[in-house]
Amino acid sequence: MSDVPESHPRYLSLKLRDTIVAGVESGVTSIHGLMAHGRGEAFDYLIGEKTQPFAMDAIRAGAAALLLAKHPVISVNGNVAALTPCELVTFASVLEAPLEVNIFHASKEREGAIQEHLRKHGATDVLMPTTDAQLSFIDSNRKFVHPEGIFRADVVFVPLEDGDRCEALQKMGKTVVTVDLNPMSRTAKCAGVTIVDNVVRALPLLIQKVQMLQNTTLNELREIISQYSNDKTLQAALQWIRRKR
Repeated sequence: MSDVPESHPRYLSLKLRDTIVAGVESGVTSIHGLMAHGRGEAFDYLIGEKTQPFAMDAIRAGAAALLLAKHPVISVNGNVAALTPCELVTFASVLEAPLEVNIFHASKEREGAIQEHLRKHGATDVLMPTTDAQLSFIDSNRKFVHPEGIFRADVVFVPLEDGDRCEALQKMGKTVVTVDLNPMSRTAKCAGVTIVDNVVRALPLLIQKVQMLQNTTLNELREIISQYSNDKTLQAALQWIRRKR
């Protein structure tokens, strides 16, 4: 990226691409993650590469849901670990929730690389998937979870999620808060709260909102959630995309 000036209109986007490429080279991100990132980048372009009002509404509801949780857990895949390692560690500390590695393409080596990557950025509590606990309603590698992490969780923050596990978590009675740039994806539709935004923008804002709401009463937090509609949020995102085309 040294040959691309910061004044370049695609500078930030190109910088994120380089971050994902570096993640692949270090063994943190799967090669398939490059394609997933490119798909998200297309939707980010459609929403103007900015955090829009519908995302802010979801961030507020997501923060409330996570603060109300008895056992919140932050799920981490390769792309998220590569893009926002420092923010994940900060969020885990603020929320007092463990980070748990969970990836689609099975690889003990890559799981270990993600764990080590998070530890290098200050993480202390990084749970790993085990065969001791498995999610129901799913057959992929992501069914293997930690018994004291996702398996036990009542609310799971799962940015850049795949739809089959999001649906499985929802069927198991867990609340899913996700970040997904595609408002039409199965993840976006299955989650309890979908933040339609780029995770590099959404996560710092979510951390700030959790900190702002930490002294809010339980009844006030429940009121925030009761007033939130994920369907309306997704419709607002779609309307924004159609209007801006």
